[in-house]
Amino acid sequence: MTSPTPPGTVVIGPAATGPAGPADRTAWFRHDHYGMFVHYGSYAVGGRQEWVKYAERMDDAAYRRYAEHFDPDLYDARAVARLAKEAGQRYVVLTAKHHEGFCLWDTATTDYCVARTRGRDLVREHVEALRAQGLRVGVYFSLLDWSHPHYTVDWSHPLRDAPDVAALNATRDMGVFRQYMREQLRELLTGYGPIDYLFVDFTQPGVRHGLPGKSADDWDSPGLLAMCRELQPQMVVNDRFGLPADLVTPEQYQPVRPIEVDGERVLWEACQTINGAWGYDRDNLDDKSPELIARMLAETVSLGGNLLLNVGPTARGEVLDRHADILRSVGRWLRRHGDAIYGAGPADVAPPSGVIYTQRGDKLYAHVLAWPFKTLYLPGLGGRVGFARLLWDGSQVEVDAVPERPEGSNLNPAAPPPGTLTLTLPVRRPDELVPVIELTLTDGPR
Repeated sequence: MTSPTPPGTVVIGPAATGPAGPADRTAWFRHDHYGMFVHYGSYAVGGRQEWVKYAERMDDAAYRRYAEHFDPDLYDARAVARLAKEAGQRYVVLTAKHHEGFCLWDTATTDYCVARTRGRDLVREHVEALRAQGLRVGVYFSLLDWSHPHYTVDWSHPLRDAPDVAALNATRDMGVFRQYMREQLRELLTGYGPIDYLFVDFTQPGVRHGLPGKSADDWDSPGLLAMCRELQPQMVVNDRFGLPADLVTPEQYQPVRPIEVDGERVLWEACQTINGAWGYDRDNLDDKSPELIARMLAETVSLGGNLLLNVGPTARGEVLDRHADILRSVGRWLRRHGDAIYGAGPADVAPPSGVIYTQRGDKLYAHVLAWPFKTLYLPGLGGRVGFARLLWDGSQVEVDAVPERPEGSNLNPAAPPPGTLTLTLPVRRPDELVPVIELTLTDGPR
């Protein structure tokens, strides 16, 4: 993924049309809402995140030892797919190649790949395992490649501070690199059957520290995107070619409102990590709690987005036990509350403080973040709800149980404002990550 830069640097644009049509391509994506990101590469050997080559300004000779010692002997794509399914995640995106340039598939373009070092094709294992579990197949591909001799040094390159950057770049030909990258992408899109989602990363033009970045022209993004549409017309493509595509991808922050471009709402996906790092970060213990992830997922769906949550396997290929436990905890919550997430989206009414709404047809779901004592007031829903139930066990919640009173007394509350729905709740909060109340609307969605 990208370096720790402000989220505003992500290039976004409106959804593009194509042979398959954006609505057809993205229908599953709009429904499923929740996926797993897997950042895995030789950088895991360093145990210091995926940008270690950049952060420590390592040259190729120092960094290549990671590939030499990269042994994914415990990487089991089937176990990862099972974990994703247990977690309630409907698609999985694997980093086929990150910025380091090391490839996880059997490529004819370079020997810098796991097929040459360990005789394995991890992308093929990934694809086959996901299909066996009925999950959607996602592939990540970095446009950056710090390993290639013709990739020019820019502000995001490990050699950015070298005294001879201009001389280095004079010997490099981005045209040669573009062809190399194009062939790699072609391999991924023709050698593994249907790919559901291509996550490319990343285009950030502009000058920093006296050096340029990379724009869509540097990659020939129009040509690459056209090739994607030709080879995989049903594949969802993100926005990081630097061109309008199928969705936008805010990274490491949660939008607080639906994302719009030119006044129109667009499809989006929040890319988040389980612990603040993308690749394996051995000493990082800053894990998100299951409660926080469930809340983030509800917030995301309420604003019309998806959540792509990352794990970074160890150098040997295992997802950490504690991360797997967190994911499974969210999965148990989704087993009972999935109706409020899958196929749901923004509601047609604004929630009160402490509540998140998602909606699916005539079902409105109130995700209750702050459990009140006995009574929950929902403005704007008076007369619109025929039945309410707790989603975790299906038990009824009383609707409009408090009689209208113009004024309160010592023993009785005053009537809520006109148009307010009153729910009487059990005193004890359900032992769920986020309790959800399902409300059946009598007038359907508006």
